[in-house]
Amino acid sequence: MNIKSSKILILDYGSQYTQLIARRVRELDVYCEIYAWDADTAAIQAFDPQGIILSGGPESVHMENAPTLNEVVLQMNVPILGVCYGMQLLNQYYGGVVEGSEEKEFGYAEVHCTGESQLFKNVAKQSMDVWMSHGDKVKELASVFHPIAHTSSTPYAACEHKDLPIFGVQFHPEVEHTADGREILGQFVHHICGCEKLWKTDNIIDTHVDNIRNLVGDEKVLLGLSGGVDSSVVAALMHKAIGKQLVCVFVDTGLLRYQEGDQVMQTMADKMDINVIRVNAQQMYYDALQGEADPERKRKIIGELFIRIFEKQAKELDDIQWLAQGTIYPDVIESAASSTGKAHVIKSHHNVGGLPEDLSLKLIEPLKDLFKDEVRKLGVSLGLDPEMVYRHPFPGPGLGVRILGEVKKEYAETLAKADHIFIEELRRHDLYDKTSQAFAVFLPVKSVGVVGDARRYEYVITLRAVETIDFMTARWAHLPYEFIDLVSRRIINEIDKVSRVVYDVSSKPPATIEWE
Repeated sequence: MNIKSSKILILDYGSQYTQLIARRVRELDVYCEIYAWDADTAAIQAFDPQGIILSGGPESVHMENAPTLNEVVLQMNVPILGVCYGMQLLNQYYGGVVEGSEEKEFGYAEVHCTGESQLFKNVAKQSMDVWMSHGDKVKELASVFHPIAHTSSTPYAACEHKDLPIFGVQFHPEVEHTADGREILGQFVHHICGCEKLWKTDNIIDTHVDNIRNLVGDEKVLLGLSGGVDSSVVAALMHKAIGKQLVCVFVDTGLLRYQEGDQVMQTMADKMDINVIRVNAQQMYYDALQGEADPERKRKIIGELFIRIFEKQAKELDDIQWLAQGTIYPDVIESAASSTGKAHVIKSHHNVGGLPEDLSLKLIEPLKDLFKDEVRKLGVSLGLDPEMVYRHPFPGPGLGVRILGEVKKEYAETLAKADHIFIEELRRHDLYDKTSQAFAVFLPVKSVGVVGDARRYEYVITLRAVETIDFMTARWAHLPYEFIDLVSRRIINEIDKVSRVVYDVSSKPPATIEWE
């Protein structure tokens, strides 16, 4: 079975929601990929999709040097769905008029369907709550289209070609706020494009296992295991495919979650019988970070030391031919944007980047076509603990960037205990999954406290919890006061090095989610 034989191509015009479109299509059990709007014509043809979605974007179609429509999209004779900017682009191409709108629409809007439409066939009601995000709108609809929806201020909120399976929606069906978005995308992908539901977790595992076995043969593979979701799922997937041919190196930096080193070994080595070499490098990290307070320098030191330790271990192992990495699809998209100069800032990913070329290992990245939510589903199906797989994001440098300023052993141990108490109570009170990210931060300042009859002059812990959909913006989580009080009392009572606990009520923007 070729699980990628039924597929959708998404052309990215710069929308913050483009990856969300792709995730929604994948959730409909259909494979898809994202290409830049100006991707090579031959590459678009070679992908051979059953349908094409044009994303939204921040530009105006009538501005000079605005992103344009590659005519090959129309020449391929497959269904097309234009979203926001994509709809405006299609109208402009066919002779319609797009102008800036005096009444901009950002947020909720009520869309009224104006008649029969293939696109809205699965929407039972005549009006829909949708999410709008546009400053321009179609003023004059191209003659090849007829309107299929409107709002109070936008006469053409959706349109359909009179003869061809080409559609446009001014709203965003991919976001959660559009109540019938899944039905609309499902109608387009399954019924209009005719895509089969082949992209399912079990099919993905079987296909990837076969691919790994065919690629690797009887050779050995080395994996840097961090304890994070991506590398853990790679380990489970590779182990299912090649068993003892996989060798994992787990570097315990002393900057992980509370008792995480032991938990990694228990899960991977004991429970799953994966070959894991543990390197206890805590003191090496504390020594290397001594006296360093700059966040970027700390990141660099942590990353470079990992590479040196990993390299040393790799050279001590015999007969290793492959290096496995936990690269996932968003990493690939960002790397592609970086190579074309279209990305402003590319983050450092959590996989093993920057390893020396003289390791002479072939690279295998079994998760590089998967989004994070797909990776998590794979992990659970492969036998990993759901509680571990669905943990909140954790920074690559670990607690090194949640300790403000210099990193010391006592700071790391104190923070790990405080963070553990916070997370434990969030789970106990059924609040963990209601927050998007929650953690503790160590402040290297001392504050006076009184415990029992004794004066205590110790450190400050900050609790941070946020709610977000896309991590681009975030609201501080409005946790119950009684709950914060409980966590505060536990931390101060159970950790001698802490005399005060505070709660961070900063949203993003202007603050970032992490403190460093």
